Amino acid sequence: MIDWQSFAPKLRYAFSISLTLSKAYWLKPTTMGATRAGVYAVDGAIEGPGVNGRVIPMSGGDWPLQRPDGVIDFDARYLLELDDGTVIYMQNRGYRWAYTPEVAERMARNEPVNPDEYYMRVTPKFDVPEGPHDWMARHVFVGVAEKIPGANRIHYFVVE
Repeated sequence: MIDWQSFAPKLRYAFSISLTLSKAYWLKPTTMGATRAGVYAVDGAIEGPGVNGRVIPMSGGDWPLQRPDGVIDFDARYLLELDDGTVIYMQNRGYRWAYTPEVAERMARNEPVNPDEYYMRVTPKFDVPEGPHDWMARHVFVGVAEKIPGANRIHYFVVE
């Protein structure tokens, strides 16, 4: 019999990224029957143990798809610059959905909501030059996100 506990992943906090976002530009509805948007990463900060820097302003953004069931399917891509000058390409995929219709309406109006009122998780992937940060391109990460009016703050954990 397999001891599944020995395979259970462990999470280690890596860093957080705070993003300031532009207004959303909506395509309603798309040919897929959903709503697509473009939201640009205006700027942002990266903070964590050994990983600090910034989001390069206007280097990319998110192209979320709002599905008919209310789930937002994220596909964000932008550039990071760490304090040592390393430039990193980041792709972030994930989902956001509110636990109640009232919370969904508040989020749609860009109003504050508590993190326990919605689900917002992402999985990033990094293209990193060889060097001190290339470990980021060899690990799986999970991000737990906070929706803040006009911004997102995402806390990333390495899956070990």
